Amino acid sequence: MALFTTAPSPMAMTLRVLAHLLRYPDNSLREHLVEMRRALHEEHALSVDRLAELGALINVLCNAPALDIEAAYVELFDRGRNTALHLFEHVHGDSRDRGPAMVDLVKTYEQAGLNLAPGELPDHLAVVLEYASTQPPVQAANFLREFAHILLAIFSALLKRQSPYASVLAALIELAGEKAQAVNLPAEEGLDQSWEEPPAFGGCSTEGQARPGQPQPVHIVRPANGSSTINATQGART
Repeated sequence: MALFTTAPSPMAMTLRVLAHLLRYPDNSLREHLVEMRRALHEEHALSVDRLAELGALINVLCNAPALDIEAAYVELFDRGRNTALHLFEHVHGDSRDRGPAMVDLVKTYEQAGLNLAPGELPDHLAVVLEYASTQPPVQAANFLREFAHILLAIFSALLKRQSPYASVLAALIELAGEKAQAVNLPAEEGLDQSWEEPPAFGGCSTEGQARPGQPQPVHIVRPANGSSTINATQGART
């Protein structure tokens, strides 16, 4: 679990609840669902309709059999690229750029007083949201907006599967000041195909994409003020 030494921002509690809702729904998480629901309503950062949708998700997590919930989570988030919660999976894939981007992101977290638990990857959306919760509201919204195109893609994939988890992504998109609407997605590879080894000397790209011909990935960049943000401008558009 991520630990903070910084004070929360006015919408920090909402961001942290959304982060927890995207974590593996074990017994520890489910024990706090009632408190999480109350925190969402008390902070008033989301619309009534969005709160109702999140409440429906919380009801499912509270009432469905634990084994069913956990199995559904794994099937939804761990067995497909379009619904992956690791942001760099959507932009770097398995390319060599992913490692340096991870390192840069960890440094950004450390500057904000965020320490990752052993084995926790910095590009997991739940971790990214915990970092965003350490920022003032305007900066947090701007930060979310930088990778809103990824949030829209995940939201669309969840919506296609009729998953109640789509409400979490919709809430994040709206906190970023964007409209939660479905976008067209490429056909998702099967697991066997996505894990297939590339041909020798044929699967690497000199441009940093996950595969040749794909748009340039998102990069972590350090602006003049010294803080790091996610730059969502893709090379195919520049």
